Formats: sequence, C-alpha cells, structure tokens
Amino acid sequence: MTMTVGEKITKRLAAFAAALEDDKTVTERFTCRRITLDLRPQPYDPKLVKDTRALLGLSQSLFAKFLGVSIKSVSAWERGSKSPRDIACRFMDEIRENPSYWKERLSSIAQPAVKSRL
Repeated sequence: MTMTVGEKITKRLAAFAAALEDDKTVTERFTCRRITLDLRPQPYDPKLVKDTRALLGLSQSLFAKFLGVSIKSVSAWERGSKSPRDIACRFMDEIRENPSYWKERLSSIAQPAVKSRL
C-alpha cells in the first residue's frame, strides 16, 4: 500500500524527533547541508553608480525610483558627496550581474511614456 504525502512527512518527522531524543548527532543520520553566501556589497564610487544607471538606460529620477531612494541620494552618489548604503550597493551588484534581466523587468512594469525611453 502506498503512503500518502502526509504519512511520509509524519514518519520522517518522527524519525528526526527520535534521533534528537537519543542525543545522536543529527548529521550522522540525516543529510545536512550548510550553505554560506558572501553577499558583501562592493563599494560604489560615483563612476560605478553612473555606469550602473547607464546599464539600464535610466535617468537619475527613474533610477532613484527603481532603487527606492530619493533623486537627491542618486545625485549625491554620482557627485561623490555621499556613498550609497549597503542595501543599495547590493541591489546595484545584482543589476550589474544581470542587466538584461533588470532591463526586461523594468520594461514589464514601466508605464507607456517610460517604455519609450527604455
């Protein structure tokens, strides 16, 4: 007789609970994986901010809106009077990693007047 998904889950959870109660090392009985990610953003100087914006072909205004920051922030980053925060740098890292994805994404959410600029 075939077990249902719910029965399989219950059986496996019971085995896991039993292993924990027996003080056995869980990694000896079960496959365990540890994944680490190095997501430290690179620092963005004015040129790199401008280059990233240029990859998308956006004005400062649209780039700011896309990143969720003010136009003043983008302008300050590009002048070098302020540096972007880590979260903005991480987002720009992702844009630089796959600009075609973000261009397509922008195109799919843009209003008709904006699409003509993309």
